[in-house]
Amino acid sequence: MSILLETGAIIDGKYKILHQIGQGGMSVVYLAINEKANKTWAVKEVRSKTELGAEIVRERLMAETELLKRLRHPRLPAIVDVIDEGGSLLIVMDYIEGRSLKEVLELEGARSQEQTLLWGKQLCEVLSYLHEQDPPVIYRDMKPSNIMVQPDGSLKLI
Repeated sequence: MSILLETGAIIDGKYKILHQIGQGGMSVVYLAINEKANKTWAVKEVRSKTELGAEIVRERLMAETELLKRLRHPRLPAIVDVIDEGGSLLIVMDYIEGRSLKEVLELEGARSQEQTLLWGKQLCEVLSYLHEQDPPVIYRDMKPSNIMVQPDGSLKLI
């Protein structure tokens, strides 16, 4: 997938793209800053892989994003803005500092039983919260690369 947003680009007149921080199957994530507020954000650029059905994909993404904007949980990044920018849907959310669980395990190896239980409890809490929503939110992409370990050791599901 090619990068559409370039370093230095200004999105919606307020978010300046600093650099790419991640990439998935249908999205690229950038670190951005709102210079007036002196706050960093993650900007997720979501595009459909094909033009066929692109409008249906966009409608589903918009509906899903509107639902996610209402969620408030300490283990989830908050979505603060959704921008429809010619061919891309840009989702502005909290930037989560830290490393992915995948990276932590690759670099540091297995964790203690106590740490594993603590993290398991945190993940169960956030998944329970998501499942209790009306309608329930089913997280379909659970993997270590989508779990961030913050500097204080706690987890966030991204």
